[in-house]
Amino acid sequence: MSGDSLAGKVALITGGASGMGAATVRAFVGAGASVTLIDRDGTGARRVADETAAAVVVGDVSDADFCDGTVDALVATHGCVDVLVNAAGVIHRADARGTTDDDWRRVMSVNVDGVFYMSRAAVRHMVPRRSGSIVNFGSIWGGVGAAGVLAYCASKGAVHQLTRAMALDHADDGVRINAVAPGEVDTPMLASGRDTPPTDADLAQLAEETIPVKRLAQPDEVARVVLFLASDEASYMTGAVVPVDGGFTAR
Repeated sequence: MSGDSLAGKVALITGGASGMGAATVRAFVGAGASVTLIDRDGTGARRVADETAAAVVVGDVSDADFCDGTVDALVATHGCVDVLVNAAGVIHRADARGTTDDDWRRVMSVNVDGVFYMSRAAVRHMVPRRSGSIVNFGSIWGGVGAAGVLAYCASKGAVHQLTRAMALDHADDGVRINAVAPGEVDTPMLASGRDTPPTDADLAQLAEETIPVKRLAQPDEVARVVLFLASDEASYMTGAVVPVDGGFTAR
C-alpha cells in the first residue's frame, strides 16, 4: 500500500490512546490523513498526539450526545469526515455469575453503543456526500465463543452484525462499512482484568498452544489491515468482517 493512501482524508479514531487504536492513529498519520483521536484516557491520548501530531478529544463514546457533538465539530472544522475507526473497547473477564448488571452494561455501552452512536453520527454526514468509510473493531470472540469473557463475546458478536447491517443499509450511498476481527494481540487489554497478570512467558505459552502461527500479533499488524479497509484500495469491500488472527479461526 502506498504511503499516501489516505492523503487529504479526515479521519476520526476512537480508543486511540493505546494498543491497536494508537497503532491505527500512527498508521493513518503515516498514510497522510488528518487524524483526530478520541479516548477517555487524556494522558495517553495526548502522548500519542505528541508523537503523531494528531488532534485529541477526551470523552466517552458511550455518551450519544458526546458522539454527535464530536463528529459535528469535526465536520465544522474540516468540512467532512471521510473515515471513522471504532477501536474503543473494554473487557470484563467473568462468566454470567461473575458479571454484575453494571459490568454487563459497561461492556455493552462502550463496545456496542459506542460503535452505534459514532457510526450513526458519521453516516449523517457521509451519506449526503456519498462518500465515507467506517472500520469497526470486532474480535475472534465475536465469531466463536470463549470461556470467561461472556459480556465481551456478546458485545463483539453484536459489532459484527451491526457492521453487516449498516453496510447493507448504505451500500448504495457510497459509504463502506467493514470490521476487523483481531485474535490475541500484544496490547494492555490482553493482560488486563486477570487475577494474576500474565508474564511474558505466560503469553508466549498462550500463543504456542492456541495460535497456529505460534505468536501474538503486534498492534501495527492489525492497524495495517484497518488502513487497507479504510482506503480506496478496498473500494469493493463492504460488510466484511476480516480475521486478523494468525489462523485461529481457520481451524
